[in-house]
Amino acid sequence: MPVIRACQACGTKNRIPVQHLADTGRCGSCKQPLPAVSEPIAADVALFDEILQKARVPVLVDFWAAWCGPCRMAAPYVAETAKQMAGRGLVVKVDTEANPQLSARYNIRGIPNFAIFRNGELVRQQAGLVDTSQMVRWLQDAAA
Repeated sequence: MPVIRACQACGTKNRIPVQHLADTGRCGSCKQPLPAVSEPIAADVALFDEILQKARVPVLVDFWAAWCGPCRMAAPYVAETAKQMAGRGLVVKVDTEANPQLSARYNIRGIPNFAIFRNGELVRQQAGLVDTSQMVRWLQDAAA
């Protein structure tokens, strides 16, 4: 299941295979560079599972819900983490209301809840608000 990304140069929508989300590619139309994903990826169960199976970089997952105040407070930190770690890590957002099966799978009891995966395996999980520097450190540690 590829992720659709618009080219910043020409606006063409490009289908990016999950295993290449952290790579720099080229637009299929204008051939301009398509940089690595630098924003959080909203994922349903199918996309979540595919990213964990195929990602070649560590993945930070933000389990959140729209009604959660601390989740809304964490959102700018999550977005900044995605920007800082582009090409070296991926950031995925999972809405726990829309995807309760993922919440159950990872025993999510409190949100926001952050999980770090490497090679499809959970390597760290923590509930509660944390800042960008902590999220970046987690991804860097998972990459080491």
